[in-house]
Amino acid sequence: MPATQTSSIKVDRSTKTLRELTLESMRGAIFSGHFKPGERLVERNLCEQLDVSRSVVREVLRHLETEGLVESIPHQGPVVASLDADRAAQIYELRALLEGHAARLCAEKASDATIQRLGELNDHIQAAFSENDFHEVMVRTSAFYEAMFIGSGLTMAWDVVQSLNARINRLRAMTISSSGRKAEAAAEMERIVQALRNRDPQAAQEASQAHVRRVAEIAAQRLAASAG
Repeated sequence: MPATQTSSIKVDRSTKTLRELTLESMRGAIFSGHFKPGERLVERNLCEQLDVSRSVVREVLRHLETEGLVESIPHQGPVVASLDADRAAQIYELRALLEGHAARLCAEKASDATIQRLGELNDHIQAAFSENDFHEVMVRTSAFYEAMFIGSGLTMAWDVVQSLNARINRLRAMTISSSGRKAEAAAEMERIVQALRNRDPQAAQEASQAHVRRVAEIAAQRLAASAG
């Protein structure tokens, strides 16, 4: 592998634990396409690229397998999990149900402080979009939904979403970079926030579900194009 690619995912040891840093680096490499779907993940090569021990690499690969980003193939070992159109559609269907319900309840019962915070978080998302910082878009979008679920009292539902978060963000990394998505996403998110500010449960649910349906369409198109 070229030296430029090797250095691009080398772990910075200055913060967090080495395992956390390695996990974040590997997730980012999968999200960005540095490692392609179906590509073998050879421990020895990963140790060199990441500059970490084999024990750390093995632990991280096991964790990524639990997140659905890596799968173990008999007689081949760990590979980057393929992006399956049917499973992606199921993830978006779950998102529409859960996020729509959370938005409805948030409009009904969240505190004024939570509603204000959601507006601020959306501003942060759009600021990251304006700088084409897609990593921060994903981080801030996750923070927005966490605040919405917790603010609506759906802590168990948020646990379910978190269990899918790695797969959601992998799909999100693919859709947010689509042509014209910046302005489109801003309008969709603004409709959600405005419905929450208006304390309109039906409008909040519909805006949230419309947002998910749109990204599901984009993902389906991208996956079909890559399969072709």
